[in-house]
Amino acid sequence: MTAGERKGLADALRSAIETIPSIRRARVGRRVTFGRGYEQTMHTNFEFVALLDFDDLDGLKAYLDHPAHEALAARFFEVLDDALMYDYDVEEGVKGLERLV
Repeated sequence: MTAGERKGLADALRSAIETIPSIRRARVGRRVTFGRGYEQTMHTNFEFVALLDFDDLDGLKAYLDHPAHEALAARFFEVLDDALMYDYDVEEGVKGLERLV
């Protein structure tokens, strides 16, 4: 991805974060490596992460249907060759563990 493509993607994500009211929390970061063995077992190096939180499924659906998300998705698929996109329903701490068993 070129610097211009990265900036365009960042601008589209900024627009989504700033204009879609159902986004409750947005965190964006870059992968950190520091010599741990598990780092070498990753088959693909996903350099960046964006985590978006919503109150509920309706909030997620509102985000997905919003024009700013449509612009973000178009930019996303235009510039990225490989990515992971998943939706999760999570709970904080130990409460989340109850869903695993």
